[in-house]
Amino acid sequence: MQVIETVTGPGIPLLLDDIDTDRIIPARFLRCVSFDGIGEHAFKDDREQDESHPFNHEAHQHGKILISGRNFGCGSSREHAPQSLMRWGIEAIVAESFAEIFFGNCTSLGIPAVTASRADLERLAAAAAADPNLEFELNLPKKEITFGNQVVSVEMPQSAHEALTSGKWDFLGQLLDRHPSIKAKLESLPYVKKFVEH
Repeated sequence: MQVIETVTGPGIPLLLDDIDTDRIIPARFLRCVSFDGIGEHAFKDDREQDESHPFNHEAHQHGKILISGRNFGCGSSREHAPQSLMRWGIEAIVAESFAEIFFGNCTSLGIPAVTASRADLERLAAAAAADPNLEFELNLPKKEITFGNQVVSVEMPQSAHEALTSGKWDFLGQLLDRHPSIKAKLESLPYVKKFVEH
């Protein structure tokens, strides 16, 4: 199981409110059989309508930490939204607040989604816009983001915080780690054994 305690990399400023999942990944891209290649379509419509969108900027192509506003990920509950951001290269998101299902999907993918005050988000976004190569470090144990000589406090629900920092966010990984005990349990169940024999 992968423990996630820190995420380090450049920031991408997108300090807008109520960005819904249909804007993050338009509905026409939901017909994919797998999530492979979905990252290139992140914010597809927004990027086509606005050349100044941060995801269009060459300087932000290696950004790891997305900086946004209130109610990020609202709308439909599609897992494709955090999947597209992750496959684009986003490893963490800091916003004023998150839609509940989007937040849960992020956690189950190992993407820390933390909150900060509006004033601190404005500081983060301004720093990322001024220097796209500036390194930000999200430290989950300390619940803070550092950049240059500045520090911003962030918050996250305790359950998600514990899941990420203990590696228990990866439910498939937990299942695979327990394969021997699961197999032994199955073999001990008479009705399963009877079914297998027939």
